[in-house]
Amino acid sequence: MPPHPGEVWLADLGLAAKTRPVVVVSRDDPDLPRALVLYVPLTTQHRQSPYEVVLPRLPFLEQNSVANVQGLGSLPTVRLERRLGMLPATIMAQIKRALAFALDLRAEAIAVGRPVT
Repeated sequence: MPPHPGEVWLADLGLAAKTRPVVVVSRDDPDLPRALVLYVPLTTQHRQSPYEVVLPRLPFLEQNSVANVQGLGSLPTVRLERRLGMLPATIMAQIKRALAFALDLRAEAIAVGRPVT
């Protein structure tokens, strides 16, 4: 089962053999050239930063968490161990805005799906 945007997965990030929850931020693309997924890690350490999105209390996470967009990364899909759940669309919209802020992307380019020039 391929991962989809907004899904939260337990992933092997290779950090001292530790698995962590991540949210998939890759777009749905049936013809990907590589078996990679873009992700934002979830953490329990909230630093009140515009690079973070506070998540609501989710039944599939043990603790209150935030999505830390500064930790944006990619990994092979085989390192996604198991799907934990799905984020609400409103939270994914906040994560996308935080990513646009972190990457200094123009909102109009994001809205229409065109590359920024």
